[in-house]
Amino acid sequence: MSVDPRTPIVQVMARLGRETQLHLDERHRHFKMTDKVILVISVLLVILACVNVYYVTVLYQDLNGIVDNMDSMYRNLSRVDHDMDMVAQRVQTFDRHIQFMTPITAHMDAITDIMPQLHASMSLIGNEMVSVNNDMEQMSGAMGGIAQQMHHMTGGMSIMRQNVHQIAGPMGAINPILPN
Repeated sequence: MSVDPRTPIVQVMARLGRETQLHLDERHRHFKMTDKVILVISVLLVILACVNVYYVTVLYQDLNGIVDNMDSMYRNLSRVDHDMDMVAQRVQTFDRHIQFMTPITAHMDAITDIMPQLHASMSLIGNEMVSVNNDMEQMSGAMGGIAQQMHHMTGGMSIMRQNVHQIAGPMGAINPILPN
């Protein structure tokens, strides 16, 4: 029996066809798995994008609240600064009035010569007035320092307010494209 010379070629081609089909089936299965993985990752990315948009919206609203609070603090500190200036001016006026107590003490010494029974009481009043005068001088100096510190705080709040406005500016540009 003689072997047909085409038989080995047909067998090789049949084996090649089977191997190619197995390879195509395996490739098709891998493509399906890859498509499923891509679909799952895409869904996760869409969910993550929605969460990010929500957080950006919340951040924008929070920054607006912070800016409003900073504006309110700035207005209140401006009022406090103005009130502290008024208090410092009144303390200075009161201090000037207290300085007239020293001549009164001298006149009281003259009265004690006329009225000996009031001498002890008037001396005590004179000592107390000197002490009050010293205390008022110290208080006047402290009020000037407080007014200066309030001035510095108001300036610092103004700078903070401007910085928060600069931060909130880009968020305001993004706000029209964000869902409410």
